[in-house]
Amino acid sequence: MQDLTYRVVIGLCRALFRAFGLRITVSGAERLPAAGAVVVAANHSSFLDFMFVGLVGVRRGRLVRFMAKESVFRSRLSGPLMRAMSHLPVDRAHGELAARQAHRALWAGEVVGVYPEATIGRAFVVKDREDFRRGAAYLAIATGAPLVPVAHWGIHRIFTVDGRYSLRRGKAVEVVVGEPLVPLAGETAEALTVRLHDRLAEMVDELVERYPQPPADPVNAWWWPASRGGAAPTLTVARALDEAAVSKADTRR
Repeated sequence: MQDLTYRVVIGLCRALFRAFGLRITVSGAERLPAAGAVVVAANHSSFLDFMFVGLVGVRRGRLVRFMAKESVFRSRLSGPLMRAMSHLPVDRAHGELAARQAHRALWAGEVVGVYPEATIGRAFVVKDREDFRRGAAYLAIATGAPLVPVAHWGIHRIFTVDGRYSLRRGKAVEVVVGEPLVPLAGETAEALTVRLHDRLAEMVDELVERYPQPPADPVNAWWWPASRGGAAPTLTVARALDEAAVSKADTRR
């Protein structure tokens, strides 16, 4: 029944993709193991990331169980769906509970999806190393599961933080799966996280470099990275905005 719900949601997502006429490209999906435990680590730029990162699993006949903030599970709309699809709630005040659930899922041979950036990045490039969480690396080392980096770009143009969205059809979205990262002998979670960060940052940069729909006027394009002359915040400014948003959410809670 859980997988039935998940597959219905996949069908709805595909219908949404068609309705928006999205130009979606997925490459490297064969790098995701077709069986056994896997930790998928992806960049985070939109509320819709999971739909597109999940496509990688679908291409391999697998379902990704995403680790998501606990507030999503409290929602009357999304909560029942998240639980029915066996996604994993993360309460930042009790991260050990989420870690135990993720361990159980991996030992059961599932694919667990993790966002090492934790919150959506407003710079639309991968956050700095110091803002990267070590959870994905810990899970890979503790369970022996391969750590598979998945990079995407263009999703934030559809719907992201601060009320940014666009209903315009035909946007290009690209998803790329990198080679699995295997922990080296004696490698710490910190060291593996650095490797993961640098690989994801490189992959996202490559996606931006070859993006087929660059803005005609970058300086006024809110979704184009500041490092390329766009109007998106720099990483430093984005970090301050992220911290303010998290603080506001904690106060509200």
